[in-house]
Amino acid sequence: MQVAAIQTTPVADPAGNAAEHARLIGEAAAKGARVCAFPELSLTGYELHPVRPLTEDDEHWAPIRSACAAHDAYALVGAPLSTPDGVVIATVVIGPTGETLGHYAKRHLDDVEARLFVPGDHHLLLEVDDWTLGLAVCSDAAVPSHAVEVRAGGADVYVVSALYPKVSARYPRGPEARIAEQLGHAAGLGMWAVLAQYTGRAGDYDTAGGSGVWRPGGAVDVRLGDEPGVAVATLTRP
Repeated sequence: MQVAAIQTTPVADPAGNAAEHARLIGEAAAKGARVCAFPELSLTGYELHPVRPLTEDDEHWAPIRSACAAHDAYALVGAPLSTPDGVVIATVVIGPTGETLGHYAKRHLDDVEARLFVPGDHHLLLEVDDWTLGLAVCSDAAVPSHAVEVRAGGADVYVVSALYPKVSARYPRGPEARIAEQLGHAAGLGMWAVLAQYTGRAGDYDTAGGSGVWRPGGAVDVRLGDEPGVAVATLTRP
């Protein structure tokens, strides 16, 4: 199976972001990708002042649904999602016929996010072509038990949608050390690890880029630098 880690700079324009998502799904599918992973809050941008939540039947999903159906692809799209329990930072899964297959809600919120969102309380495992994908959002990957639980549930692939800034008081060693550490949790458990994150300016942050795919054990399969783009990897079993 081929998976795409998509690196982009969403802005506070859901309609424009949706059109760009559709274009990027087509670009990734042309390179063979079956699964297209986007960054955290990719449909709205990482804009928290104010948060403008979406629902699963919002009109902005339409271009993404059409692109998935046209290219027989899955899209993992970040959005602030309104749920009965409150607004969550979600990865919404759109399937290859354009249907919504469910969503994963970020479980480990930072201090600012915790004032605006409610945490998720369960994992989401997605079955695609005999592979099992476990989903994470940004700081979920900083908690080793998260990857452990996903692996115990049967995941072969750990997909992280994120925003990693260039400068962070919590990670003074810099973004590369953070990425290596957090993706290494999953890779060290024998999973493929996929990171889709921002590049450029997003909300209050200058972001680090570096999206890509890591093999089980931690070797880099494909990486992007600071540029927007699509990194496609072919997942194989040992």
